[in-house]
Amino acid sequence: MFGRSRSWVGGQGKSKNIHSLDHLKYMYHVLTKNTTVTDHNRNLLVETIRSITEILIWGDQNDSSVFDFFLEKNMFAFFLNILRQKSGRYVCVQLLQTLNILFENISHETSLYYLLSNNHVNSIIVHKFDFSDEEIMAYYISFLKTLSLKLNNHTVHFFYNEHTNDFALYTEAIKFFNHPESMVRIAVRTITLNVYKVDNQHMLHYIRDKTAVPYFSNLVWFIGSHVIELDKCVQTDEEHKNRGKLSDLVAEHLDHLHYLNDIIIINCEFLNDVLTDHLLNRLFLPLYVYSLVSQEQSDERKINPQVSLYLLSQVFLIIHYQPLVHSLADAVLNGDLSVFTVQTEQSAHKSSSNAGVRRFTKPPESLERSLEMSRHRGRKRTQKRPNYKNVGEEEEEERGSEEGLEEEKEKAKEIEMVVMEKCRISEVSSLTEQNITDEEKSAAAARSEGQKSRPFLDMLYNAMDCDTEDYQALFVLCLLYAVSHSKGINPELLERIQLPVPNQERSSYSQVLVERVIRIMSQAAQPDGKVRLATLELSCLLLKQSVLSGSQCIIKDIHLACLEGAREESLHLLRRFYKGEEIFLDMFEDEYRSMMNKPLNVEYLMMDASILLPPTGTPLTGIDFVKRLPCGDVERTRRAIRVFFMLRSLSLQLQGEPETQLPLTRPEDLIKTDDVLDLNNSDLIACMVVSKDGVQAQRFLAVDVYQMSLVEPDSKRLGWGVVKFAGLLQDMQVSGVEDDSRALNIIIHKPTSNPHAKPVPILQANFIFADHIRCIIAKQRLAKGRIQARRMKMQRIAALLDLPVQPSTEVLGFSQPSVASSLPFRFYDQSRRGPAFASVDKVPGFAVAHITQHNPSSSSSTSLPSSGPTGPADSATASSASTHTFTQSQTGLAGKAEGACFLCLRMTGTVESGFRAPCTHNRIRPGA
Repeated sequence: MFGRSRSWVGGQGKSKNIHSLDHLKYMYHVLTKNTTVTDHNRNLLVETIRSITEILIWGDQNDSSVFDFFLEKNMFAFFLNILRQKSGRYVCVQLLQTLNILFENISHETSLYYLLSNNHVNSIIVHKFDFSDEEIMAYYISFLKTLSLKLNNHTVHFFYNEHTNDFALYTEAIKFFNHPESMVRIAVRTITLNVYKVDNQHMLHYIRDKTAVPYFSNLVWFIGSHVIELDKCVQTDEEHKNRGKLSDLVAEHLDHLHYLNDIIIINCEFLNDVLTDHLLNRLFLPLYVYSLVSQEQSDERKINPQVSLYLLSQVFLIIHYQPLVHSLADAVLNGDLSVFTVQTEQSAHKSSSNAGVRRFTKPPESLERSLEMSRHRGRKRTQKRPNYKNVGEEEEEERGSEEGLEEEKEKAKEIEMVVMEKCRISEVSSLTEQNITDEEKSAAAARSEGQKSRPFLDMLYNAMDCDTEDYQALFVLCLLYAVSHSKGINPELLERIQLPVPNQERSSYSQVLVERVIRIMSQAAQPDGKVRLATLELSCLLLKQSVLSGSQCIIKDIHLACLEGAREESLHLLRRFYKGEEIFLDMFEDEYRSMMNKPLNVEYLMMDASILLPPTGTPLTGIDFVKRLPCGDVERTRRAIRVFFMLRSLSLQLQGEPETQLPLTRPEDLIKTDDVLDLNNSDLIACMVVSKDGVQAQRFLAVDVYQMSLVEPDSKRLGWGVVKFAGLLQDMQVSGVEDDSRALNIIIHKPTSNPHAKPVPILQANFIFADHIRCIIAKQRLAKGRIQARRMKMQRIAALLDLPVQPSTEVLGFSQPSVASSLPFRFYDQSRRGPAFASVDKVPGFAVAHITQHNPSSSSSTSLPSSGPTGPADSATASSASTHTFTQSQTGLAGKAEGACFLCLRMTGTVESGFRAPCTHNRIRPGA
């Protein structure tokens, strides 16, 4: 049959171009000959449908006559006929797949109109597929999502029938809003959002009147059920064994909130009114807020307070719709239990079924049942011929229509009352706020503050007690932070209870909040404190928001004194862990980098499900260090360091003092790559640098107080060099090469803020020198430079902690007894230099040149290793080192490589052996 069909088109045995109108006609002939699906022609029909899809996509771009023929022959009817024959899952899957591909690739509106005409697509949408088959379900929902992407003001009429009140694309999709598969639920949300974005008032009114109440009520119940399941997971997982399931439940709740926010920001007002009413009265108030204080056994569904605080924080961080979040914040911060027991005047007029509005209850009927009833109520009754009328049918239809009209009126009335209540609240608030001075407002607020009971706000303040643990305190701080940063909350509500409002000047603050926050800081500074670092950082954020008004600090002296007491406690705590070892220096700098580079992000913190579980002290759970308690002496030391940093930074900021002692080494004080340095009379050793991948480069090695650098001669100025690499000595490892006495293997690691991360080398190469003597000299300088650099930083830490400072008596291995009493470690900021090497007075070698000019008798002495100006201690060390000379007998082999100036080195290519008189070449100075 297939061969005969080919000859019917072309008359020849050879096939024609498959992307052509002729081939489409041939495919149409195949369909007409195979209208009934059998086991023999099933594969043929599937391939035919695929070929037709390819031709249609080609015709959309190249030949409009293809769609003319497709429409003329009503070929979509064949597709529908194949579906209705219940031909098996294979044909259904292939048909849905090809239809999805077809609509995804159609770009011209005219072609799309052709495909959507005759209502065949809607017939496919309402076809009863076997949705128990996962593959059919996946292709079906993907097909609906593809169609929703094509919705606009013009194409919506192909899907929404205004006369019959039928919108199959939307109503069939939302039936799967609670499907067990998450990808199906995500697709349903995408479809609904694409529908809501279409600005067609008739369609949107249909959604509001016929589907909004059943859909939103079932959606709210579904979200609440997930919340209860999340709460059960928290209660039964005290040992952190089901964190995977808990993370999935938290992620699902976040998806729900983002979906609700996406609906709200479309800004369809009447949809927002219905959604806000359901969220407030059916979910947030009865389940989230009521759980904060209601602990007695009752029929009401409740969750744990810490879970409620966590979820409320997510709500305020994600949703900023003013009517919703302001009412919710007012209930939490300013409300009492009457919001659950006293009905509003509007709700008293509602039907008895809606009398208890603020209850988390299951909808009386499923969404599918509600949509089916709404669809039948919306249809007009068809006129039947009298002789076919059954006895009693007319009375039943009339009675059913009357009941449907009553229910429809009740739902319309409910939506209307929601809008009226919203308007009335706004009118009352506007009337009460008119003609009232600021003094009267403040006096009225003070009277109401003293008289009104606020059980939810009292619970928040009481939960900030961290004497035993900070389990609930962390969530309270997150909630207060989220409320203060919410754009939808009226600042007057926050000012009424004196909560901090960012970027707004104020003259007072909540003493209750500040005192509890400072108490948390004091608890964190105790040796046995159970306050996590995340809780402490949030406390610092809230305190700064409370007492900083613009550039002024309005904190009272007594509160500042308490804060200073907490800072002193943190200082004493850190002294207990202070050890003059290298690991302490690494931890000290790592924690400072981590604090500065990774400040706490409250939104990310509220996405972490692990903080819902009771605080743990073991790192085996994989929880980040700042979100758990320390384990072992090393982590206790790290925690003490971080607490000291936070409280020190907070104290300095509130007192308006600059930080002058941290970090220990500032980036602007270091030599950087591509810096041009005056290296006359500097100690340089020529070497060949062979990188790990075999690349070789001729460089000169220079050792500074904190750094080692590799330079090459500057082609523009004699005696100057360009830095090609600079690394910290304290992060360096030096080792010899077994089979080469002239080579050193040098590795310099990149500083990291993660102590558990594998060190990343920024330099890993072999340094090959002219002979083994220069190799020994270089190794000694690098090793002693590393020891001295770390020792000087440890002395700065000791000075920072007010510990006795014992300055080093050596600089790169050379005895300097006169320097011991002149190292001002605690005044690190006084000699900060400006731009790196901006003047000759600040470059290596200047001290030796200066001594040479004023002391000709020292011309036979060799220069000392110079120090980079990274602080007063460095400059003092450098000046002392430059005045100290020594002879060949005192230095041994060191003198052989330290007499030549940079120009001589450049000319000879190596360091000449023996002593050299000071070079007489002209020095080029800045500005010359």
